[in-house]
Amino acid sequence: MPAKRLTSKRKTASKAKTAKKATKRPAARLVTPTEAEMNDTQRTLLQAIRSGPRGAAIIPQGPFAVWLHAPEYGQLAQALGGFCRYQSSVPPRLSEFAILCTARLWRAQFEWYAHAHVAEKEGVKLKTIADLRAGRVPKSAAKDERAIYDFVQEIYKAKRVSERTYQRVLGVLGEKGVVELVGILGYYSSVAMTLNVFAMLPPEGAELAFAEPR
Repeated sequence: MPAKRLTSKRKTASKAKTAKKATKRPAARLVTPTEAEMNDTQRTLLQAIRSGPRGAAIIPQGPFAVWLHAPEYGQLAQALGGFCRYQSSVPPRLSEFAILCTARLWRAQFEWYAHAHVAEKEGVKLKTIADLRAGRVPKSAAKDERAIYDFVQEIYKAKRVSERTYQRVLGVLGEKGVVELVGILGYYSSVAMTLNVFAMLPPEGAELAFAEPR
């Protein structure tokens, strides 16, 4: 019996050690320049970001920190992002829900960090957010959220959307809204890839939503 208990303790310790390793923060692959170090093109990009709907207080982190290394591209990307997040006809609750679905599928740490609290503020239930984070089907989500959830899962995994799923979302958003929803998913997938490739994480001390690969 003592030997079995010891073996069990070792297994538990081993699992804990593995989990700890899995959530180790990788180092960012790009250094974010300070404002004093920025060239004119980088400063123009930062000013464009701050003069838009995100507000003058925003600091260059997440995708913005990456785009500073390719500011001409960053100008176009931040403009599209400003529309997708703040000007789309898709209601903010559903837009933020779709963004969280995208962040979970890509396990994009910063994307989840930046949008989970916004989704809650816009009316997505905490239980729904917790289910998404854990990779569970959000069975307690609102009916319109479930329609978008199925749409997102199909487009990412099957690369197509069935007629039934399309009609459900069409009934929620209308034609314009469906077009913009696809745009939101595409934009935030691009952001997720950017964040993952360059290991852009939430600020030091913030919890990581997903385990990082070893």
